[in-house]
Amino acid sequence: MASCSTRAETTQWQHTDDEPVKFLVTITQDPICVTLGAPEIVTVSVCLITAIRLLQPTILVLVVAFVPVLLFVHNDFQNYLKLGPGGTPSTFLGYLKINWLKLWALRDPFEPLIQDDGIEPACGMLRKEPLPYRCGPRPNVVGIAPQRQTDQFGSRECYLALRRVLARHSQEHNTILGLGTSCFEKHGIGLFARYPVNNTCQGEIVHVHNSDYAMHMNLHPEDQKEVLAKGWGQRHPLTAQRWLKMPVPKNFTMVYAPRSPDELKIVCRIIQAAGYWVMAKDIELQMD
Repeated sequence: MASCSTRAETTQWQHTDDEPVKFLVTITQDPICVTLGAPEIVTVSVCLITAIRLLQPTILVLVVAFVPVLLFVHNDFQNYLKLGPGGTPSTFLGYLKINWLKLWALRDPFEPLIQDDGIEPACGMLRKEPLPYRCGPRPNVVGIAPQRQTDQFGSRECYLALRRVLARHSQEHNTILGLGTSCFEKHGIGLFARYPVNNTCQGEIVHVHNSDYAMHMNLHPEDQKEVLAKGWGQRHPLTAQRWLKMPVPKNFTMVYAPRSPDELKIVCRIIQAAGYWVMAKDIELQMD
C-alpha cells in the first residue's frame, strides 16, 4: 500500500475516473472583518451626517442596524459557498434552506444515538473487536449540508487507496454491492447495497468526499457509539430526532479522513460495520 502522510495545507485534488487533476480549494470559515481606510472613513462620516439631517431618527436607527446584519449574512453565505458542492445547491436559496434546518439541528454531535427496540441487526459489529483510540484532537468540522473538515486532511494517497478498496470490494461482491455517485452528497464516490435491510438513500452505505477526504456513512447505534467514543467521527447535525423530517437518516455519521495506512485500516473496519448495518451481512473489506 502506498505511504500516507498527514497534510496540513488545504490543497485539494479533484479526481476523474482515470486520472487525478489538481485544483486549489481552501476550506475556511472566515470571521467578519471590516477594514476602513481614509476614503472609506470619510465616506461613512458624510453618509451618517447626511442621514442624521435628512432621515427620521427611527428610520436612521433601522438603517444603522441593517448594515451589520447585511454584512453578517454576506459573510455567512460566502462561508457556505467555501464548503464546496454538496447535497444542498450552492445558491442563496440553498443557504436559506440550511439556515432553516440549522434551527432543528443536533446540539451535541458526540451524544450517542438512542437505540430503538427491535432493530435488525440487533447488535453492532464492532463489539467483536473494539476500535483503538484515534490519536490527537478531533479535526474542526463545520457546516451541515455540506459538512466538511477544515483541518487534518488525509493525504491524496490515502484517498486513492480507499477508492481502490471500495472499487475492488464492489467488484468482488457485485451481486449485492454497487459503486456510483453518492445519493446523499450528489458528488463523490458512494458504495451501495443492492438489497438493503435498513434502507438509507438507495441503499447507500458510505460516500467519500473528494474535497476533505472525510466520509459519511450509516452505522448501527452500537457501532456509532464506539466511533464517537474513540474519536473517529461524529454525528451529522441533521440526525436530531425532532418532529421535523430530516433529509438524512438518524444513523448518519461523519468519519474523519484517514491520515496514515494504520488509520485507513481502522476506517475500512468502520465502513465494513456500515455495510453490516445496511445489509445485515458482515462482508470483510479487504485492503491492498
